[in-house]
Amino acid sequence: MKPFDYHRAADPHDAIDTLTAHPGAVYLAGGTNLVDHLKLGIAAPDLVVDISRLDLDEVSERDDHGLRIGAMVRNSDLAAHPLVRERYPMLSRALLSGASGQLRNAATTGGNLLQRTRCVYFQDASTPCNKREPGTGCSAIDGFTRNHAILGASTACVAIHPSDMAVAMAALDATVVVLTRGGERRIPVVDLHRLPGDEPERDTILDHGDLIVAVELPPPGPGRSTYRKIRDRASYAFALVSVAARVDLDEAGRIRETAIALGGVAHKPWRASRAEALLRGAEPTQESFARAAEAELEAARPLAGNAFKLPMVRGALVSVLTGLAGGGDDDD
Repeated sequence: MKPFDYHRAADPHDAIDTLTAHPGAVYLAGGTNLVDHLKLGIAAPDLVVDISRLDLDEVSERDDHGLRIGAMVRNSDLAAHPLVRERYPMLSRALLSGASGQLRNAATTGGNLLQRTRCVYFQDASTPCNKREPGTGCSAIDGFTRNHAILGASTACVAIHPSDMAVAMAALDATVVVLTRGGERRIPVVDLHRLPGDEPERDTILDHGDLIVAVELPPPGPGRSTYRKIRDRASYAFALVSVAARVDLDEAGRIRETAIALGGVAHKPWRASRAEALLRGAEPTQESFARAAEAELEAARPLAGNAFKLPMVRGALVSVLTGLAGGGDDDD
């Protein structure tokens, strides 16, 4: 591990000013991602700015009955919060499906959004990786691709975003509150992360020094919601495919509104806007849900080792949406 300097931020502005003044500096929150990268030699900052003790660890109700979640709120605390469990069961389920109990006790809301990919080539400093070292190539494309992207990838990178929480946040139309040297920015979660294009090293649209201070959730939408994760084992595994979904039916039993986001399939949480558009006003049948899944997957470009994700996405979407529309126990 390369030696580095350490600075404990006194307040958000001190954190931003310190990081901005040092191009090689990084923020340290829960450390569940950064510390691994320091050990692996993926990250080698000159300065670590500790923001873990900033006063950003509260969940509060907003005037519109939405929630404001401080960036330092721990994942375990957020999952167990009474208002989250009551109003946003999708989010609570997503959080509880991520990592392990010990890691959820350390991981933070802001850090979870900004965690980097778990692509095995990104984490192996001995292999070429455009995300880790731009211009060196993507080892994954002709390598082990089982866990990689089928949507929105590029010839430069086929890695996926690993967060469960971010998928639920995308389906919930959450907004990220970011403090910069120039003031406050408000960014929809769906716009926070980037597709790789020819700059896969840039995970988000944030600039160096920008600090996430909170995430805001709008009032919960009508209908039923849930989060389902398909993975290799029951715990401590990243999603092969995940679905965060909400379905609201009108008085006639048709779909009035739906919100769907997918995980494990792209470089960012994937909002399934094509499927949503097709389902508005439709009968809540398995045939309708299957057509919506097919529409969403028209742009999919699976690799040799992950074509199985196509039927997995179809099956998961049909199953989750059928359960929500049929009044099952998904959000109990």
